[in-house]
Amino acid sequence: MLAGVSTTLVAAGWHIVLPSRRYAPLAVDGTGRARWVRADWTRPNDLACQAARVLGGQADLLVAWVADTVRIPVLRAVGPLLKPHAPVVEVHADRPMDPVLDTHRTHQVVLGEVGYAGRTRWLTDEEITTGVLEAIDRALAGQPPMARRLAERV
Repeated sequence: MLAGVSTTLVAAGWHIVLPSRRYAPLAVDGTGRARWVRADWTRPNDLACQAARVLGGQADLLVAWVADTVRIPVLRAVGPLLKPHAPVVEVHADRPMDPVLDTHRTHQVVLGEVGYAGRTRWLTDEEITTGVLEAIDRALAGQPPMARRLAERV
């Protein structure tokens, strides 16, 4: 779901871990690297152990788009993998949520639908990528946490 974000980060030199149910290689050029780990969102501690093995140290940033039903246990499980005060960028489908990792500044990107001419459409991959990358830039710059809606809730 965040392939454009991942590709951009790797091209910029980031070393990232991509938890996902299915392996989907990234076609990227750059100095970074992407490592995939199988994600069973219902087993957050196993996910965190797998991510820790390939991470090789503490992470500088967490970008998460996790289903509401498993969000809290997953974020709590991977939270210890972050450097102290590393920012978090969360993506949500319809509304902002209370941050889970209290010691990490949490920026939120809230999706939605774009309305035009009496119709609606989902955001494109490019619109989502742009919005999430902007939130990452704000988070890494140390700006105060905020929730930004990319489209109106229709």
